[in-house]
Amino acid sequence: MDRLAEYRGKRDPTRTPEPVPDREPDGTGNQAGIFVVQEHHARRLHWDFRLERDGVLVSWALPRGVPDDPEQNHLAVHTEDHPLEYATFHGQIPRGEYGAGAVTIWDHGTYEVLKWIDREVKVVLHGERLHGGYVLFSTARKGDKDDRNWMIHRERLSLPASLTPMLATAGRPPARGLGEWAVEMKWDGVRALAFMENGRLRLGSRTGKDITATYPEVAGMARAIGHKQALLDGEIVAFTDGHPDFEALQPRMHVSSAAQAVRLAQITPVTYLAFDVLQLDGRSLTGLPYSERHALLTSFFQNGSNWLSPPNFDGEDLDDVLTASRETGLEGVVAKRLDSRYEPGARTGNWLKVKNQLRQEVVVAGWKPGKGNRTGLIGSLLVGVHDDDGDLIYCGHVGTGFSDATLRMLTRKLESLRRQDSPFDQPAPAEDVRNTVWVEPRLVAEVTLTRWTREGRMIAPVYHGLRDDKDPADVVRET
Repeated sequence: MDRLAEYRGKRDPTRTPEPVPDREPDGTGNQAGIFVVQEHHARRLHWDFRLERDGVLVSWALPRGVPDDPEQNHLAVHTEDHPLEYATFHGQIPRGEYGAGAVTIWDHGTYEVLKWIDREVKVVLHGERLHGGYVLFSTARKGDKDDRNWMIHRERLSLPASLTPMLATAGRPPARGLGEWAVEMKWDGVRALAFMENGRLRLGSRTGKDITATYPEVAGMARAIGHKQALLDGEIVAFTDGHPDFEALQPRMHVSSAAQAVRLAQITPVTYLAFDVLQLDGRSLTGLPYSERHALLTSFFQNGSNWLSPPNFDGEDLDDVLTASRETGLEGVVAKRLDSRYEPGARTGNWLKVKNQLRQEVVVAGWKPGKGNRTGLIGSLLVGVHDDDGDLIYCGHVGTGFSDATLRMLTRKLESLRRQDSPFDQPAPAEDVRNTVWVEPRLVAEVTLTRWTREGRMIAPVYHGLRDDKDPADVVRET
């Protein structure tokens, strides 16, 4: 049987730009392959949902599009099979022809088959917009002559095992069009994703490390949202006299003992500041614009003793918000485009961090022995950043900002990382590296600085703490 006979019968290849192959499909491709969703501005707007199967694209027309809410099914009208070449088609079907109107590709990717029988199709999609499980099922009764009416259902997503947070890049939004942005305070803490389901919380660091036991006072956040399932993006912050205090957070960051974490939580409690929601009740929200995600977050998230959702501000108030952040001792602000999707692991111009002072993450490459009251401890750290080619480049040494406890902690950590040669990929100035003890480049520190020289050296850097939530390979010059 020619599965494309109905398709050909509805189209004149001399009048439509659509692909109209003159041969029968060979029936190969029993396994799952590609999928495509095409936005079709025909007499009535609809979306064509197509799955590769047995050498053709099995097709359904969706008047309301692909559902993004597991609680709502959408009508899916089973249409004629299309040729595989249709997966890349976009263009204008002329007036008077079948399906006249504009066709654009709304999403595409690959899929896996979980079930495929005459009245039910169950798949997992891997597209740019669509991810996860979908079920198409016939609503016709057995024996009905017209079995074209189906429904499409989005399955409830499980929480992912891990996810890499979206990152901001240094910059400032253009003065024109500030109304298209929102502004958030930039908190001086540790980035953390909160995975919550059935009243249980799992915290994941930016590098994917499970840090749940490190911050026990945050556990009640999952119980506070009731039976909801949610994946939040936010920051863990320690406050001193109402101001974020990254130095106070340092003793909390490196604790793996649950008992010790409980004791420290009594001394230096932290607060989880939620600023985004990425999944809610089995529905991925990463494809929604920031404005919608933030509205959803505020609609269900209730502030508590150790968790809250800070407000955002209109982009046109950027200068006032930046001034307020400076007056309260904050690091700066983050400007986010209202229409920006959440792109895990990406660092794009849709999120811009505007800093009140120059701040930089650096990789610790070595140290110089201390003298005087620092004898037996670290005198200064030699640090670097990665260039555009991924090479670790020397950018200066840091000798201030250390407390006695910090010097002892760093000395212990770095002693175990000793190596014989420099980890820098290019030679550093001989006068700067004399008497240096080299170490494996595994630790990331955060510093503030006055400015950069033309040679790429930091002027007056001050140590603020270690960032064990950062991968050394990701450290590049930001300011």
